[in-house]
Amino acid sequence: MKITVCELNDDPMAFAEDWEALAAHVKAEGSQLVVLPEMPFAPWFALSPHYDASVWQSAVKAHETWLSRLAELAPAAVITTRPVDIGGKRLNEGFIWDQAGGYLAAHHKYYLPDEEGFWEATWYQRGDGSFAPIECRGVKIGFLICTEQWFMERGRAYGKQGVHLLVTPRATGKPTVEKWLVGGRAAAVVSGAFSLSSNRFSRAADLGGQGWVVRPDGQVLGVTSRAQPFLTVSIDLAEAENAKKTYPRYVLD
Repeated sequence: MKITVCELNDDPMAFAEDWEALAAHVKAEGSQLVVLPEMPFAPWFALSPHYDASVWQSAVKAHETWLSRLAELAPAAVITTRPVDIGGKRLNEGFIWDQAGGYLAAHHKYYLPDEEGFWEATWYQRGDGSFAPIECRGVKIGFLICTEQWFMERGRAYGKQGVHLLVTPRATGKPTVEKWLVGGRAAAVVSGAFSLSSNRFSRAADLGGQGWVVRPDGQVLGVTSRAQPFLTVSIDLAEAENAKKTYPRYVLD
């Protein structure tokens, strides 16, 4: 299976240029699955410690508008997150879009930071705590949106449910880029799944970029950079299936 991860600019004008280049890359590489950063279609609003309803609604509408453009990455399936209003709650919804199946909501972010630059618990509420795998084109996928990656018990539980891929759309800072990759490698090992992540990039907001693809044994197959913001690799899903039978995945809880 051909997988694409990326880093995309936070600035709307630079993002538009990135998008055109990403669409061309995905087409040239014949990608089957593309992972985008966390809530990529609007500037990172959680920089502010003060919730602003107009800013939130602008982000919601921007993501709704961009849904129609996901077809530009077809025939690849697309994984990312977006801000949504559901049942009186503001949520960060992880989803999969597929040309054949359309839009499929998968998971609502549960673990929310609230600190300088990442005031997420101030801006929206946590989901219901469900971490159920979702299937797309015969591939079992588990969502660990950004901060959720650090809750390794979730990755292990996904592994026990047979996921092939752990997907981590992110918005994380430049000073912690290497720490996040360590976490992605650990998540792959505890779950016996491929760890895939894409991140936002911004000098103004100090978002660090660097997407990755990590094998179930923790080996890094590649990372993105400013020089190479898109990465496409071929993976064998059987590797994730076989990994579930080996240490430390087989050890009983």
